[in-house]
Amino acid sequence: MDVLQAIEQRRAVKSYAAGHAMPAAEQQRLLSLALLSPTAFNIQHWRFVVVSDPDLRRACRAIAWDQAQATDASLFIVLCADLKAWEKNPARYWRDAPAAVQDFIVPAIDAYYRGNDQVQRDEAMRSCGIAAQTLMLAAKGMGYDSCPMDGFDFEAMGKLINLPQDHVIGLAVAIGKAVEPARARAGQLPLEEVVIQNRFA
Repeated sequence: MDVLQAIEQRRAVKSYAAGHAMPAAEQQRLLSLALLSPTAFNIQHWRFVVVSDPDLRRACRAIAWDQAQATDASLFIVLCADLKAWEKNPARYWRDAPAAVQDFIVPAIDAYYRGNDQVQRDEAMRSCGIAAQTLMLAAKGMGYDSCPMDGFDFEAMGKLINLPQDHVIGLAVAIGKAVEPARARAGQLPLEEVVIQNRFA
């Protein structure tokens, strides 16, 4: 399946084959593809919490309005971000770049994020969203379906996964083999309503 087909066919699927186990090699491939998602300054601050423990999966479902995909999908991934990744040895994000690039970009990372808590959080949410889309399109290309999820108690989820103090949860993604197709698209807005040329009127 090419990427255009994956975009057209990806849907938020709710019903999964509960007994399907994704092979370890496929999990690694999928997550490795997610690591190719872009991040500002290449800080790669996303963290992918793969919830595999059955009891923990059931606890996640309980705080997610009893949505079945939290337990039935082959993978349940909570996408988090390290808000302070920018200051944790940032030179490592550019270690393979030419020295001149390193000398410019590493101090720029500090200048951009330090003291800007809102920017740190906004960047985390953007990066989690981009990574989630990469996961879902890659999953579709590998023959799986997916569902992005934010319908859960974020504070309770943080406790369940032992979220560090300097991390945030962006969303969760369920990935697996669909047993029922997604509902028909409910109502896409037309291009002329959502595409603005140059500036708002």
